[in-house]
Amino acid sequence: MAEEVKLLDFWPSMFGIRVRIALAEKGVAYEYMEQDLRNKSPLLLQMNPVHKKIPVLVHNGTPICESSIILQYIDEVWNDKAPLLPSDPYHRAQARFWVDFIDKKLCDAGRKVWGGRGEEAEAGMKELIGVLKQLEEVLGEKGFFGGERLGFVDIALIGFYSWFYSYEAFGKLSIEAECPKIMGWVKRCLEKESVSKSLPDSKKVYDCAVQMKKAHGLE
Repeated sequence: MAEEVKLLDFWPSMFGIRVRIALAEKGVAYEYMEQDLRNKSPLLLQMNPVHKKIPVLVHNGTPICESSIILQYIDEVWNDKAPLLPSDPYHRAQARFWVDFIDKKLCDAGRKVWGGRGEEAEAGMKELIGVLKQLEEVLGEKGFFGGERLGFVDIALIGFYSWFYSYEAFGKLSIEAECPKIMGWVKRCLEKESVSKSLPDSKKVYDCAVQMKKAHGLE
């Protein structure tokens, strides 16, 4: 019986982007199902009744929620190629630690930048730059966070790149000027087709962020 794989997602979501990249790395065919987050579909509410959020991976009718958990599920189920997590237990634990750090610290700072006004956005941008500088220290002189190939931490982080243009526009700071090592890492990630074809256009993301600010009265 053929496997049925569906992804419930919202195109600019950095959390959805990471799932798209992981599926591309593994060569998994799937049906993409765009979701309207202002008018949530019965399918999304059925598949993720607890958080009611995207992304949701539906594998043979069974839902898996929360993007970092989805990545680990993908790595375990389609384990015949492109491993995402290290084989060593310590390195695997470290990778999970830094993805959790990204999900808490970078996401919160980014939300302050695009969702804030004036000084609040600029303060959020300084916080975001600080988080990226910490990640630069973790990256060190390695090509990727896990060594010399794209892995779990890289896939979790690179989706935020599509938002860098928006962060810079709202936060009035240049990420490339402040975090050149991160931007060098971005360029290496973009050499991977699984990444370059999964990332939405940064200016379209900015337009979407502007619309979201209007919708939430945050102008």
